Amino acid sequence: MLTRQGWLVAGGAALLLLGGRFFGLPELFALGAIAAVLVVGSALLVATSRLELEVGRLVHPARVHVGAASRVELTLRNRRSGGTPVLRLRDPVSGTRGADLLVPPLGRGERTVAAYRLPTDRRGLIKIGPLDVIVGDPFGLTQLATVGAPSVELTVYPHIDVIDPLPYTTGHDPLAGAKQPNTLGRSGEDFYALRPYVAGDDLRRVHWPSSARHDELLLRQNELPWQGRTTILLDVRKAAHSPESMEIAVSGAASIVAATTRRNDLVRLVTTAGTDSDFAPGTDHVEAIMEHLAIVPMAPVGSLRRSVELLSRRSTGGALVVLVADVPIDDIRATAHLRGRYGSLTVVHIDRSAWDTAAPVGPPPAFPVLRVTRDAPFPEAWNAFARGATRRGRASIASARARATR
Repeated sequence: MLTRQGWLVAGGAALLLLGGRFFGLPELFALGAIAAVLVVGSALLVATSRLELEVGRLVHPARVHVGAASRVELTLRNRRSGGTPVLRLRDPVSGTRGADLLVPPLGRGERTVAAYRLPTDRRGLIKIGPLDVIVGDPFGLTQLATVGAPSVELTVYPHIDVIDPLPYTTGHDPLAGAKQPNTLGRSGEDFYALRPYVAGDDLRRVHWPSSARHDELLLRQNELPWQGRTTILLDVRKAAHSPESMEIAVSGAASIVAATTRRNDLVRLVTTAGTDSDFAPGTDHVEAIMEHLAIVPMAPVGSLRRSVELLSRRSTGGALVVLVADVPIDDIRATAHLRGRYGSLTVVHIDRSAWDTAAPVGPPPAFPVLRVTRDAPFPEAWNAFARGATRRGRASIASARARATR
């Protein structure tokens, strides 16, 4: 394939040939013929080039949070008997001009490594590739590109602030929606129930009096762990957000997910666009939530009140966090009746001053909310609230456990 320079030389050759013939000047004709031969010879040289390359591409890590480092490492090994010409590697990267690297000639069996960094300043999916290995002639007139590696993707998760998890509430229970509760948790060795023996169980837990009475082996089942649950309702409506407030809200939701996960609790993400992750144990569930937060856009439709109604009908207790920005106070008030459905309700309101430096800090809403402002960014406002509520949460859990054992 002719390069831009090659097309210019080919066009000049054609003009010289025509000028030499029209004006009867053999000098022009000779110059045009030389230029044409140069273009044809370069094309033949590139077309007959044979590469036997072993190309590898590694994106490390393949999932990062905003601002974390990630890079692409390219490995090339020459498997042909002779050397290679100078190679050009072109790897497109979405949102950028891509990577353009030159590789010096490689001898027989020689290996080289090249690398470049990826942009991680914004959440989302970054498409990388396909990687083109380009062979050109010494004059830069022609080039031939072959695909050396397929396309891959880098997932950039939202920015995460290190924040405290919410305190436990009376809405948490031992089962917590987990499919396979783990008996190793934040619980003592209090007797909970009897259950039949299963192959592999510890015989030291056999309750012999009950086993003799029922004519089968029965084991003492100790108390299951007290596993917390947190539901996050994220308002993603385009009418309620600017691009800046949307990023603050998404980052806040991701930070709450991370804080909840560090405590080995269950987490659920609900959005006004209709997304509902539900509760599930394991890291795969958390990664799926982070994947969604990495790409969630502002939705043109949706209703905060409708999402609140659905949560009120499908309440599973635990803590509920609602993240909103520019919404009417009546919509915020609509969340009030959820207090009876959940152990705790926290409404995070993102004030315009949190992202617009020219905007004054607005008056506090006539409804108790956790305000994120220019003077109180999300991590500071959240930690102040969570630490102040920890003592009340511990008292509620102790009271609930006392009632459950009566």
